[in-house]
Amino acid sequence: MVAKPTQLVGQASAFLDAVERASAVAALNRPVLVVGERGTGKEMIAERLHRLSPRWEEPLVAVNCAALPESLLDAELFGHEAGAFTGAGRARAGRFEEADGGTLFLDEIATLTAAGQERLLRVIEYGELVRLGSSRAISVDVRVVAATNADLPALVARGQFRADLLDRLSFEVITLPPLRHRREDIPLLADFFGRRMASEVGWQGFPGFTKEAMDALLAHDWPGNVRELRNVVERSVYRSGDPNRPVGAIAIDPFASPWRPQGPGGLVVSNADAADPVAPMLPADFRASVREHERWLLAAAMERARHNQRRAAVLLGLSYDQLRHALRRHGMLGETADAPA
Repeated sequence: MVAKPTQLVGQASAFLDAVERASAVAALNRPVLVVGERGTGKEMIAERLHRLSPRWEEPLVAVNCAALPESLLDAELFGHEAGAFTGAGRARAGRFEEADGGTLFLDEIATLTAAGQERLLRVIEYGELVRLGSSRAISVDVRVVAATNADLPALVARGQFRADLLDRLSFEVITLPPLRHRREDIPLLADFFGRRMASEVGWQGFPGFTKEAMDALLAHDWPGNVRELRNVVERSVYRSGDPNRPVGAIAIDPFASPWRPQGPGGLVVSNADAADPVAPMLPADFRASVREHERWLLAAAMERARHNQRRAAVLLGLSYDQLRHALRRHGMLGETADAPA
């Protein structure tokens, strides 16, 4: 499933509890459901379940159910015979047959079609599947690990997911905490990803982060969780370019640019700049344009910091007093509360 071994990094109790639960159930030949927001490491838990199981020498096959069109998902999972549908020129084994003897990781299980849910239930209950276009049952020995960021019991209540399938998948449920609830792990993860990126770009060592940079990492809410943190740290190390100085600038938004397109029409350029497709049109009133952009930056930082002024100051690289002065200058001080850090 993965190109190289992965490593679970963290010491937060909620995270360690989830890892321990995965380790405990790994040896049992039962389905496991992994639940968590995007980027929390569900695929890494699935890998751990496989590597610590008696099936570790057999295949670990992963399928992202959301990445395949509905018309092809069933054929991808269960295989098909020649002529089963338009374009099926020859018979093909599905992912269940590929994973025979091993583990099948079904990511985004909530997007599985109703027909796919029915066939999946049959495989889990009886160890048999039927290829599309066939009536012959094929026996397979597969352990299913499923993952989702959806509330499956709520989907069952709305009739959008089979209750009997959920019962079979949830022999054990491992719920991963989002990164915002394990902030003590952010420095550990940042150092881990930073060292890995430093090695990739050929540095002899990793100088770490400045206090301001680490404060910025700790202040962010990380909606993309560990995956987003990894991308931000690796981007920041790469852009730093200096192996002898701690990383001081955190590039959270890779799209941040004064020339970023702001509407469906994209960038507006002047006739004089027509030869340069990324040159912005010069403003008629420079000072007014600067004030407007500054106000936009302040508003964006306050929104990202959930109106916590101290966190917003860190995001903008300002002191707390400098931020307060800027908010007062733009008449924005009364729009936000002075929340504790």
